[in-house]
Amino acid sequence: MKRNRNYYIRKTHRYLGIFIGIQFIGWTVSGLYFSWTDIDEIHGDQFHHEHVTTHSPRNLISPAQLDSTRGISSLELRYINHQPHYWVNDSLLYNAQTGQIKKGITETEAVEIAQNHLVKNLEILKTEWITETDNHHEYRGRPLPAWAVHFDHPEKLVAYIDASNGRFERVRHNSWRWFDFLWMFHTMDYAGRDNFNNWLLRAFSVFGLFTVLSGFTLYAVSSKTFLKTTSKLKKNK
Repeated sequence: MKRNRNYYIRKTHRYLGIFIGIQFIGWTVSGLYFSWTDIDEIHGDQFHHEHVTTHSPRNLISPAQLDSTRGISSLELRYINHQPHYWVNDSLLYNAQTGQIKKGITETEAVEIAQNHLVKNLEILKTEWITETDNHHEYRGRPLPAWAVHFDHPEKLVAYIDASNGRFERVRHNSWRWFDFLWMFHTMDYAGRDNFNNWLLRAFSVFGLFTVLSGFTLYAVSSKTFLKTTSKLKKNK
């Protein structure tokens, strides 16, 4: 009876270890990478420079003069190609001096915005117009359409600009891409990478707990020292 019990506990522990061992390696490697990297560098802060607007708003028309039939619930003042613009209701862009509506950001303007936000002397390789992204794209979940400005840099630097209003959205580089790839293993969200509450992760977490508990149980039923200590404690009672 004792031998059969130890045999099944050992077998359960072994197969659980094989089943989740690869994922345990993924969790460990990704955890090590996360703990040894600077999150600010992953975000690309080293490529940014402090962007200070030197323009003084002059001759701006009143927002009440804008041709907006829906009313104004939100308004931001932005400079595009050195010209002030109103970004109204998160959907409409107006020249803040003439009141004329602006139909999005041009490629030249996107390049200028990217260069204004990043460190100097970065050579541009190409620009890309993006209208859709999948769940694994490095710009997933951000406003579309967008301009992607690619720079000649060892880190394969890419800046993303919202094509609707000229907002500098994100900068991506190789270190961030490694982080994102390992984050997928860590969360086990192989469909979208960012869902930390998926059932696969929950299941493997439970199996991991069973593996640890089976290891403790195997030690308890097979260790002579543990069994002797337990036996003495029972006799003393």
